[in-house]
Amino acid sequence: RRIELFSEVQGVFKNTGKPFKEGQRYNAGQTLVRIDASEYYASVQSAKSNLYNLIASIMPDLRLDYPNAYAKWQNYLNDFDLSKRTPELPDTSSEQEKFFITGRNIISTYYNVKNLEERLSKYSIRAPFTGILTEVLVTEGSLVRNGQKLGEYIDTRVYELEVAIPAAYADLLQLGKEVKLFNIDKTKSYNGKVVRINGSVNPTSQTVSAFVQVNDADLREGMYMEASLMAKEEKDAFEISRNLLQPNNEVFYVSNDTLLNSMTVEPLYFSEDNVVLRGIPNGTKILAKNIPGAYAGMLVKIYVEADNQTKPGE
Repeated sequence: RRIELFSEVQGVFKNTGKPFKEGQRYNAGQTLVRIDASEYYASVQSAKSNLYNLIASIMPDLRLDYPNAYAKWQNYLNDFDLSKRTPELPDTSSEQEKFFITGRNIISTYYNVKNLEERLSKYSIRAPFTGILTEVLVTEGSLVRNGQKLGEYIDTRVYELEVAIPAAYADLLQLGKEVKLFNIDKTKSYNGKVVRINGSVNPTSQTVSAFVQVNDADLREGMYMEASLMAKEEKDAFEISRNLLQPNNEVFYVSNDTLLNSMTVEPLYFSEDNVVLRGIPNGTKILAKNIPGAYAGMLVKIYVEADNQTKPGE
């Protein structure tokens, strides 16, 4: 999970207690960004004070004209704290009370204060989840402008890998299907699952994008990965190296332990190094590696290893 950090206000970038640098870790709820809001804060406090005074000025009239409403407005003033967010106005109990409050400009003043408070909250950005900074574009003391990008922040607990699946297998994909992931060197493996499947086919590559979610502390943003997805089961299928598949979909096999012959097979799926095919009878001895210049009718012999296992060869 990745988010880009943008400023919605203008001001000087201030210290938050942690250096705003790449690789810095934050817990959920900690302040990522703080922009100097002292001048704007003063204007917010002034507006809140104005609202308080406005309500206080109508209290004598409320006592005389709307005695049933007096207590709730008095409690509102008692609970009003300039150091906290402005509480919601009391509900009006009659149309006359509503018209009276509206006519004294209290409702419009209240929403003006709420708007200023909402704007004030944008002077700081808190971490929505535990993660680290991966890109930093400002430093302490910099003048930040409205709409300026500040950096990027990622959740290191959950990663997503986008994989392209041939359109022919799109109907076999299912949400929640387990996926095996490998690093490029094939030295480590990880377990993931399909969490999203694109509903459209890429017209250029004729593939469908599937998104695999994986959780592992060893993973890093930007790593290259390979995914192995079990999309379909095929009976009587066999996987061999792509180098062993000859033109016209033929493979060489050894008959009578001495003679090289070819047979036509049905390729089912091609991976980077191997091909899954069908049409090889059980017990058929095929070549384990490609023989330069091999042809049907060529005399060969079976190579016997020390452990008495046979391996087809020249």
